[in-house]
Amino acid sequence: MDIIEINNQIIEGSAGRPILFDVYFAHDRKPKPAIIFSHGFKGYKDWGAFHLMAEYFASKGFIFYKFNFSHNGGTVDNPIDFPDLTAFGLNNYSIELNDLGLMIDHVVEKRVHDDHDVDITDIYLLGHSRGGGISILKANEDNRISRLSVMAAVSDFEMRFPNEADRMTWKNEGVQFIQNSRTMQDMPLYYQFYEDFDANRNRLNIPEATRMLRQAMLIVHGDADETVHVSEAHRLHEYNPEAMLCIVEGANHTFGMRQPWTEATLPLHFEQALQAAHSFFE
Repeated sequence: MDIIEINNQIIEGSAGRPILFDVYFAHDRKPKPAIIFSHGFKGYKDWGAFHLMAEYFASKGFIFYKFNFSHNGGTVDNPIDFPDLTAFGLNNYSIELNDLGLMIDHVVEKRVHDDHDVDITDIYLLGHSRGGGISILKANEDNRISRLSVMAAVSDFEMRFPNEADRMTWKNEGVQFIQNSRTMQDMPLYYQFYEDFDANRNRLNIPEATRMLRQAMLIVHGDADETVHVSEAHRLHEYNPEAMLCIVEGANHTFGMRQPWTEATLPLHFEQALQAAHSFFE
């Protein structure tokens, strides 16, 4: 089966910054359900084996979109790693939630690709890590979404912020830095990140959004996740007992992926996660 791959398309994102996205689909001229994938913190659409994930779902009859959030630190000229650390520091949850909404708008309004139609009655969200939390929030507020699957998703944004004393230091200094262990960059987080969350607590409440979901939901998590503990998957399931829960034995936060991913096949744990998502979306 021939897979069509269209890379680095551009739409306007938050604050006028570009959103880069890729689209993959099989060349069979049939309307297809769409999957929109959201990457996580310090992630991007071309990280690891995400291209193989896109090919996997395209081969199963979906039209698959993966995109960079507008403020993830990438640029049009260099969409991988983080050449624009100022944009990275100005990112926040509301921006990412709005960016995902803009991607959904694009899929619905501009749904023809090389004579292939998106079936806009079947639009699914798939998110990893922080992108999983964003996907939960967006599904809850957007009735165009019919199904939702999250992988290694965070269960609460508030619990990821530092304590009050450390927040005051952050506020006084205006910025805190986290080191990217792979690129060795000191990556800024400006205090606006917390201010935006504090001003939009109701919209950014993952526990409440999970409880209120009308769509079917799949929660996939590795029991060896070193970044987002598997207890967060169980917490999401407690918020929404009707959701399906799939624990991948031995899987870490990236389900065996690393950057760069030079192999031609999916890592075993990631393939297991995608198989679960495929069965759920089918």
